[in-house]
This record gives sequence, C-alpha cells and structure tokens, in this order.
Amino acid sequence: MGRVAQEQQIGFKREGLEEQEKRLRERMSRVRHKVAVISGKGGVGKTMVTVNLAVAFAKKSTPGKVGILDADIHGPCVPRMLGMKGGILRISPMGAFPATGPLGIKVVSIDFLLPSQETPVIWRGPLKMSAIRQFLSDVTWGDLDLLLIDLPPGTGDEALSVMQLLPEMDGVVIVTIPSEASQDVVRKVVMFARELNIPIIGLVENMSGLICPNCGTRIDVFKKGGGETMSRELGVDFLGKIPLDPRICEASDEGVPFVINQEDSPAAKSFAEIAEKVWRFLSEKGNVAMKTRTEHILGIDKNGLSQAADNKEVDA
Repeated sequence: MGRVAQEQQIGFKREGLEEQEKRLRERMSRVRHKVAVISGKGGVGKTMVTVNLAVAFAKKSTPGKVGILDADIHGPCVPRMLGMKGGILRISPMGAFPATGPLGIKVVSIDFLLPSQETPVIWRGPLKMSAIRQFLSDVTWGDLDLLLIDLPPGTGDEALSVMQLLPEMDGVVIVTIPSEASQDVVRKVVMFARELNIPIIGLVENMSGLICPNCGTRIDVFKKGGGETMSRELGVDFLGKIPLDPRICEASDEGVPFVINQEDSPAAKSFAEIAEKVWRFLSEKGNVAMKTRTEHILGIDKNGLSQAADNKEVDA
C-alpha cells in the first residue's frame, strides 16, 4: 500500500496547522497529568510497564479517567496487552473517541485504524508526527486524571514529536534492564529528556532477576544492580525493580495485565511500589484521586478484566 493511499484509508485529514494545534491545546488542557514511558532500546518491557501502570492508576480512580496513547506507530502492542485486539475508534462530528478497555481505560492506537493485523505502517517522520498530532488533537479524550504515552524505543521522530507537542509534560518514566548494553542507550534517553527540559520521574529496572514460580529461587539472568548504579551516576530517582516471571509474558500475550491477574506475585508487588512512587511524584504537581473505587473493581471477571466498552460518548 502506498503512503498516500494508506493515509487516506486510515482516515487522516489535512487541515490548517494553526487550527489543529489550537484544538490540541484545548483537548490536552483537560488532561491533568501527562506521562511518557520511554526506553533507549527495544525489548525491555516498556509497553508492559505502561499498560500495568495504567491499570494500577485505573484501579484507584474513577472509571474513564485514565488513558493510554500508543505512540509506537510501527509496532503497536498496547491493544494486545489489554485484550483489545480488533477494537475500533468511534467517529462522530465531535471527532474520534478512544476505544474503552479494562477498568474504563481509554486507548488510542494506530492498531485500531489498520485494515488488517498484517498491514505495515510505511511512513517517514513528517507523516508520523502528523498522526501523533491528530491523536492528541482530533481524539475526544475528555477529562482525564492521567494520560500515559507509550513511546517507541529511542529518541527519534515519535519521542521528539510528543515532547514538542506537549511541552507541559509532567515527566517521563524510563525503562531499562540490568545489562550494560541497555544502560548505555538509557543514558542517551536521560540526556534527551534533559535537553528538552522534561522532568524525569525515575528509572524502572525490568527483568531484574528470574524468579522461579515453583521454588522462588532468584537467578540474575541479565546481571544485577545495573539500574540502581546508573540512577546514582545520573542523579535520577530509582523507582524499583520488576523481576522476570514467565507469567508476565503469558499475561501480556493473553491480554491480561499481570497486576490484576498475578497481584500476589513478587513482580506485581514490586510494581505496586513503583506505581506508588509515580503517584507521589504527580501528587506534588497536583492532587491525584487515588482512593480505590470498589464499585468498578467488583465487576472484574476471573481473568481480571472488565471490557467496559459501553459506547458512552464523553463530552467534547
């Protein structure tokens, strides 16, 4: 599929940049907190952190107040990890509406706009920036307590576009693994955020040792302590470690966030501590409603999901 043909099929429209940016500012002014999740390299579990952080917030807030923008144009994974494959964005005269996932999480992803799962997005930088701008300006997000933005690895077009379009970003969460190869590229991400004057909320070390699900023995597959050492060297807060657990991979493939399905596991407990530190950071910038809402958690099924696609349109 050619680039122009694909753009038309996905449904992007051309209009004045000034009008679009005005609408972007209006829409984003209704989002209390905006946090990007970023990594220096692929394969470190960045999307897993984004999805489970969103679920952790959604469990403690009013339904419909947490959103995820899947800004990975070429490799969108958020829909699969939330059990939303095949979802769509509803269109109305007021704009597009996010798909609704577990616990009322609002999700926008290029994956919802592609004609098939095999369709690649073959775009250069300017078109990717245009798509991200439209995700922020033409989608009726409504009033959100938190919008998490899942960025592709590195410091390229998508990351730069989001930082330029949202200069009021609350901060970034950086994901790494203990290996030295990952540490080298994460240093570049830290410098990237500082160059753009984006606060760094902290560093998460994923795959921090393998925990045997049978005996509980820990094996340091990718070395040990790299994230904490790098945090000290760079003067960045260390948010915590998430151990390797085969059940995390299974949960992601099945579309069941592990903080719900495996809430008693060491990984889920570590992530709860990480989420608490992020909440604390955001609370200092503005009050975040974190009182658990039992009325919308009681309806979760045995897999921990409540696919609440109730088709209720939010205010424009």
